[in-house]
Amino acid sequence: MKNWQLQQCQNCGIVKIISPVPAGANYYSGGIIMGSRYELNKNLAQMLKGGVIMDVTTPEQAKIAEAAGACAVMALERIPADIRAAGGVSRMSDPKMIRGIQEAVSIPVMAKCRIGHFAEAQILQAIEIDYIDESEVLSPADDKYHIDKTKFDVPFVCGAKDLGEALRRINEGASMIRTKGEPGTGDVVQAVRHMRMMQAEIRRLQSMAEDELFDAAKELRVPYDLVQFVHDNGKLPVVNFAAGGVATPADAALMMQLGAEGVFVGSGIFKSGDPAKRAAAIVKAVTNYQDAKMLAELSTDLGEAMVGINEQEISLLMAERGK
Repeated sequence: MKNWQLQQCQNCGIVKIISPVPAGANYYSGGIIMGSRYELNKNLAQMLKGGVIMDVTTPEQAKIAEAAGACAVMALERIPADIRAAGGVSRMSDPKMIRGIQEAVSIPVMAKCRIGHFAEAQILQAIEIDYIDESEVLSPADDKYHIDKTKFDVPFVCGAKDLGEALRRINEGASMIRTKGEPGTGDVVQAVRHMRMMQAEIRRLQSMAEDELFDAAKELRVPYDLVQFVHDNGKLPVVNFAAGGVATPADAALMMQLGAEGVFVGSGIFKSGDPAKRAAAIVKAVTNYQDAKMLAELSTDLGEAMVGINEQEISLLMAERGK
């Protein structure tokens, strides 16, 4: 990952990437010293807000995603649907495959490591990946501890199915949160459940008196400062994307209307009949998620969608991995 510096335009307020800075260095945003590497990582993740991140397995797929308007791609040897179908142990992708995708596109490239597998994360940082996803899609390496993400310069993405999980991952150093959903199914119900749960718990914290927040922090198993932030701001301190089962423009618009700040799409694009057209439609749906007429146009003649798996037919719930 390049150690980018951010600078805010005094006239328009837009934050721009201007040059690399040493890891751990102080940096300036709008004339204010922000101080920590973590703050820089959070701001880098903010730049993906309102975008779509697509799973890709080849440089050709990565180019399709970039042409469709994806804000980033997730480099994987197998998309979640294939991981689920194959079974067995799923691990970090081959660095050679990841480098091929990095060389093919100009947008940020993400890659997954197993939950708790800090050595895989070290390898991904060494090959200068832009973001690491500590992902439940892969087989967990540690069933008790997640990676201490504060020891890394590269920003981390983590999944969560409720507010407690989200805040615990943020406390560990995650710069971006996504719903877990149920990857590889094409069934958005779990992502909806997780987003609704998170939003309901945020509203509950907002309704609490100041003295009740200490008990809430104990209940959620997170520091008081994180609970205080959610209480005061009505949102997480990092960007919150939707993921897991998003397969259509309507799915993407649904998640945005429920409060997501962007969308991950895995199997839904490259398991469909016309990946390029579907990818472009989902990107436009995220931008125009409140325009029903536009969504109707985007949903028309997309070709065959991926064959989904109903949640009642699933024997392994990946969303239950890593709490």
